[in-house]
Amino acid sequence: MTEGQAGASGAASAAAATRGGVSASGEPSGARLASGWSAAGQPTTMLLLRHGATEFSAERRFAGRGDTALTKDGRKQARLAASRLAAGSSIDVIVSSPLQRARHTAEAVAEATGAPLLVEDALVEADFGAWEGLTFTEAGERWPDELAAWMASPDAAPPDGESFAMVALRVLAAADRLIEAHRRERAVVVSHVTPIKTLVCRALLAPPEAMFRMNLDVASLTLIDCHDNGSAVLRSLNDTAHLQPRRRRGTWLPGRS
Repeated sequence: MTEGQAGASGAASAAAATRGGVSASGEPSGARLASGWSAAGQPTTMLLLRHGATEFSAERRFAGRGDTALTKDGRKQARLAASRLAAGSSIDVIVSSPLQRARHTAEAVAEATGAPLLVEDALVEADFGAWEGLTFTEAGERWPDELAAWMASPDAAPPDGESFAMVALRVLAAADRLIEAHRRERAVVVSHVTPIKTLVCRALLAPPEAMFRMNLDVASLTLIDCHDNGSAVLRSLNDTAHLQPRRRRGTWLPGRS
């Protein structure tokens, strides 16, 4: 997806995963359909943090595998997000996409919280192929049919790029590994628009097309609780209170009621 905007049998399986069909790790859908209301015990909490602003996010351009850096504003946003996380409940681990805009955001969180930082290649943004660096309008002018197909089906990919279904395969598998390795802990996951929205879709048992109905601002926080019965509960989406100075005092902190 643009920064700031909201094929094969394996890809089809990944699309089913976001609908509650089969997880990327091959888990049957039954566990995913369990209710979060009936879950007992301490959940594994994922605090999903989108990286801070880049030049592409300011211009609303497709930013996938291009390793764009944080701007001055982006670095400030990373520090504000880190301060908010440090003021909340303790963080056990930070897991970041390898791209520098995410990694540098994650490093700010690690410095503020003291939590260990791991890099997970599977959390990288979607590969937008020929659309990299273009605005949505520019991509539509050059590839109108391909863009329409991409918006209509999770199996469609940008020219020389990656489909949402392919992204789901790796992102959901990475999430399952994280939950298994850090069960009942609190993990900050620093990533990008498409991976974060993919995790939200799975938590809500929503189809991949729902990603186009979500907005994720730079340096926003999204909170998902993952329970041992296989259910997940979305507790917040696109929370940016820490980026608004006048509202910072007394705002809700992740993990605090």
